[in-house]
Amino acid sequence: MEPRNFEPRHTGELFKHIDKQNEVFKEVKTSMLRAELRLKVEEGVLMRKLYEVMSAHGLAKTNYNNSITSYNTGAESYDNELSGANREQ
Repeated sequence: MEPRNFEPRHTGELFKHIDKQNEVFKEVKTSMLRAELRLKVEEGVLMRKLYEVMSAHGLAKTNYNNSITSYNTGAESYDNELSGANREQ
């Protein structure tokens, strides 16, 4: 439908289509937030394993507890964002 050819009788049809798209976009947003959270958690696990390997070889120079705290804080903020996205639906 082009704007110049828009007829009022198609309004209901258009609103149904837009509403359907809105629902799909909400589902996609939630799915992407969950995938992002999963990847952040996986990154945290991998960083811990890397630290353990580096420590075993005497190469670790940073404080492990500080890095864990920063990863946990990031995961919590994503979790809060995800729960906020679920409330919007």
